[in-house]
Amino acid sequence: MKGISKHIPHYMVLFGILAAGILAFLLFSYDKGFQMIVATAVALSYVAWGIVHHSIHRDLYLSVVIEYLAVASLGLVIVFSLILRS
Repeated sequence: MKGISKHIPHYMVLFGILAAGILAFLLFSYDKGFQMIVATAVALSYVAWGIVHHSIHRDLYLSVVIEYLAVASLGLVIVFSLILRS
């Protein structure tokens, strides 16, 4: 439990990024183009957060960056397909 407590501030920032993205996504439900911009901004913020987080903890490797990019890209593909479907 001691190791988790030092990460809580970092995860609160990530939660804030994701919560702001969800809120913006819902508030602008009438504008599909802006929803795509919001989704892209959240994905880029997620990647940036991951890079900063791992850099601070000195475990930033190329494989970690690729993993964050892959997860963000997969999320964007899913969100874009849902936006463009309707």
